Amino acid sequence: MHDEEKKDSKCATAVSIAGRILGMGLAVAAAALMATASQCTVYAAYGARPRTVTYSDFPPFVYLVIASAMAAFLEAIAIFLAVWKKGKGKKAAVLMPLLGAAVPALLYSSTGAAFAKSADMSYCSAYGQRVSVCAGSAAGGSSNFCSQVHIAVYLALAAAIVVSAAEVVRALGGAAALGGSDSDSSSSSESGGCDHGCHHKH
Repeated sequence: MHDEEKKDSKCATAVSIAGRILGMGLAVAAAALMATASQCTVYAAYGARPRTVTYSDFPPFVYLVIASAMAAFLEAIAIFLAVWKKGKGKKAAVLMPLLGAAVPALLYSSTGAAFAKSADMSYCSAYGQRVSVCAGSAAGGSSNFCSQVHIAVYLALAAAIVVSAAEVVRALGGAAALGGSDSDSSSSSESGGCDHGCHHKH
């Protein structure tokens, strides 16, 4: 029974690490995609000069870039603790749950703010302020700012879900390992009592 529990714990650890790596990659992709989102556009005002719209024009998108970058960095720390430190030690025992809570909090809050902004963003509306796109501009007239923003937000949301699932798997694996060690200690104590009683009879 103990061997099975130990095997399950190792599998849970491997799955958790894989999930964290995937979540870190998604967070990096979301930050990079949002940070490079830009499009040259002409606004509806008569005679307005073309200007490039970027993520920095919308504070929630700036927050998503920062939060995703921070989440990726924190996940790298969690992966280091899980792989090289085996999640053991006092520091790892304290940091792992904190990282498991902080990373999803950053990603969920940033995606929520970005979703709320992109939902009512007039630039992305069919009847919004955009009237034409500057083809062949240095900013890349063929790019689509709105679709790139939406993909980045969905990637950040996917990262949050994956990281949350990885933390749940890690917690379940740790609980299984703890249960196995408790059963071993109890059985060894019972065996010790029996040996002591047997020696006492002799």
